[in-house]
Amino acid sequence: MSLVIASTANAEDLLEVNPGAPTEYRVQSGDTLWDIADMYLSEPWRWQELWAGNPHIDNPDLIYPGDVLSLRVPKGGRPQLRISRGGEVKLKPGMRVTPLDLAIPLIGLDEIGAFLRRNRVLDKEQAENAPYTLASNKQNLLSAPGDVVVARGAIHAKTQSKQDTMYGVYRVGQQFKDPVTGEALGFEARLIGSAQKLESSSDSSDLTEFEVKTVKEEIRQGDRLLPLRERILDAAYQPRAPEFEVSDGYMIAVEGGVNQIGSLNTVILNKGARDGLEVGHMLHIYQTGARVRDELEGDMVRLPDVRAGLLMVFEVFDKSSLAVVLKASRPLSVMDKVKTP
Repeated sequence: MSLVIASTANAEDLLEVNPGAPTEYRVQSGDTLWDIADMYLSEPWRWQELWAGNPHIDNPDLIYPGDVLSLRVPKGGRPQLRISRGGEVKLKPGMRVTPLDLAIPLIGLDEIGAFLRRNRVLDKEQAENAPYTLASNKQNLLSAPGDVVVARGAIHAKTQSKQDTMYGVYRVGQQFKDPVTGEALGFEARLIGSAQKLESSSDSSDLTEFEVKTVKEEIRQGDRLLPLRERILDAAYQPRAPEFEVSDGYMIAVEGGVNQIGSLNTVILNKGARDGLEVGHMLHIYQTGARVRDELEGDMVRLPDVRAGLLMVFEVFDKSSLAVVLKASRPLSVMDKVKTP
């Protein structure tokens, strides 16, 4: 049986510890907060409740390789995870390292970070008004680093530094639509290269020269140029369930355009900021219940939806959002539902 402790008298506040959770664990390099929370709790996003009131460290959200975690279950009370600073952290002389640099992250961010650098969701105005590539100096399809391409369209950003002159070359792809209302939610924009605005280009002209820096695919006429934002993921997300019920939520697409979805895949949801979603919100993934025939009544019956996974929102747009699948108990698919835990 699972160990269940009530933090208050309400059944909704029960904090469930997984059976077989270790009473003591030493944090290893490569661990994530999610791994550890999932090891201890049936609802891992509630890890702060397990660590609440820990007197040993200033910030219980930050733990480090070498720390020793001890599970305590006071009689009649709620479980707590105590942390002892038992490890060694070696720093190079002269380096200044903040605690967040050393602390283990919530989840492994490599996959998400790569997606953030590769893809965006653009609204109709952004997709249509962004400057686009017109021609290259060599008139070839595949531009190599060092080639110059000419873009047409207004460049609104005033360049202040070298970083401000860097742009991503994006291929605008499919339009996302809400599966329930049919409303247009935005366009997929896939990064296919990068280019730097040349100093000789005039901000007043609608023609701008760019030097190609990197290429992943051939750059075609009509590809869009957008400032290459440095989107840095926060390693200390605050995972939590939304304080409202998400209705008619779906995974409407997955990176790469495939249908099968598994753990650590990045998906696009048909819900965004206007629906109340925020970075860190956790949602359960449900598969639509099967239709079966009731031989006694002679009719078809839809079985209840089946819970099949868990995801976390990590970037929010107005009408849509990006999320990473953290758990998948069965193969998931595009158009599976998402609901408030």
